[in-house]
Amino acid sequence: MSDSPGSPDAAARARDEAESASAFAHPPVAPDATAAYGDHPDQVVDFYAPRDGRTAAPLVVLLHGGAWRAPYDRAHVSPLADFLARRGFAVANVEYRRGGDGIPQQRGGSGPASAGAGPVAGRWPETFDDVAAALDAMPVLAAGALPGADVRRIVVTGHSAGGHLALWAAARHVLPEGSPWRLPAPPPLRGVVALAPIADFAAAVGLGVCGGAVTQLLGGEAGFADRAAHTDPGVLLPTGIATAIVQGVEDIVVPQAVSEAYVDAAAKAGETVGLTLLGGVGHFPLIDPAADACAVVAEEITQLAW
Repeated sequence: MSDSPGSPDAAARARDEAESASAFAHPPVAPDATAAYGDHPDQVVDFYAPRDGRTAAPLVVLLHGGAWRAPYDRAHVSPLADFLARRGFAVANVEYRRGGDGIPQQRGGSGPASAGAGPVAGRWPETFDDVAAALDAMPVLAAGALPGADVRRIVVTGHSAGGHLALWAAARHVLPEGSPWRLPAPPPLRGVVALAPIADFAAAVGLGVCGGAVTQLLGGEAGFADRAAHTDPGVLLPTGIATAIVQGVEDIVVPQAVSEAYVDAAAKAGETVGLTLLGGVGHFPLIDPAADACAVVAEEITQLAW
């Protein structure tokens, strides 16, 4: 049977499967320390010390992807955390509450978008509660777990759904008035490096990214527009925070058009966002230490951190 118009062809799907298999083939890397930022089991951060023993190392805060769904936790990016630690960074690999296994979300869930046969994407509003709490607690947590980390030089990075959360974390000072996550001033970040991020909700929803995950993340269609105003990086602009996006041209999971929509929105808001497009690269090499794309990611982080 032939592919429907606009759907990935067999070669693209084969590439994606091979890249995914490579990225997920690495065994998890145990952290040097773990600290909690709340009482829930998922409210923890794993810390990785710079492997060269340097002090005053910039701190990379890493937010994992996986469509905000429970089966994907921080373990799958622990090889990336170790890769960055071997590049001389201190790394904080953040866990956060994600969707359940096909059950309604605890708060705000309604309709078929938040209760389906498969894992639900995100928990409203707990996913955002956790990312905000983790970032707010990070200077104190890092000082205790990694005394050599320089918390004055923090770069936030994230992949896919984690890329969305990284962009959102840097935009909390421009959230609407009354938002529970709003900061009174820009967060003290050197910058953000978002990897194939779900950066623009309108574009992502229009392309059906991750099987309706964006709608699920916000608790369903009811109230989606109001909630998106507090959570969509594509409308939370300009931030004044240095931002770079790394995107694979062959990505069929979060297509290039999503990143381009965010970059265009930033330009219209008077802000320049760097966009590095990697030819012949799909979604997963950006987090795969065995792939050349991962070295590009490390270089982008280096440019902001140092």
